Amino acid sequence: MTISWLGQSCFKIQGKDVALVTDPYGAGVGFKLPRLSAQIVTVSHDHDDHNNIDGVHGENGENPFVINGPGEYEVKGVFVYGIPFWHDKSEGQERGGSTAYRIEMEGISVAHLGDLGHPLSEEQVAKLDGVDILLVPVGGKWTIGAHEAAEIINEIEPRIVIPMHYKIPGLKMELDPVDKFLKEMGASKAEHLPKLKIVKKDLPQEETKVIILDRD
Repeated sequence: MTISWLGQSCFKIQGKDVALVTDPYGAGVGFKLPRLSAQIVTVSHDHDDHNNIDGVHGENGENPFVINGPGEYEVKGVFVYGIPFWHDKSEGQERGGSTAYRIEMEGISVAHLGDLGHPLSEEQVAKLDGVDILLVPVGGKWTIGAHEAAEIINEIEPRIVIPMHYKIPGLKMELDPVDKFLKEMGASKAEHLPKLKIVKKDLPQEETKVIILDRD
């Protein structure tokens, strides 16, 4: 499996035979979405920095299968579980709902938390039990911030954490930089990679590893 970060909450998760793209963004974020193709697209919520499904092309003449809400899905051998959350701390009264996705591909479980805006309930933590790789927003303002992200990571205990939805050059939205999250995690030696290439047997076993991906 190869995981590439395109900025904001957009990742491409490439397996041997299937590719999945999360939360493709529109031009309003301040930089352009690169040309993407995939068989599956997940959308956490209907905001224009997360829902540009037209920016992702299909393969072999087929349109991508779009998943945009809670439920259980199986597409080309990939299992996706949509888990409902809120985009704020007031049960959606400010910014509505957001769906997190647990993606099971090639024996690895990846959770994308979308625009999560609140601490998790025990039930929500249970649904994320056993996740290997956690893609978590850390930039605050519109989502959880560094401290809340660190608390959620301690609850879920993934093997790898990849932060997302934070301030980078060109982004028009005001968010906190990733440094605040790294300080909260005590991860001054976080690994920086252009993309993450991983197989199940190589997942870290002793501790949670923080990886910062370059924007592809």
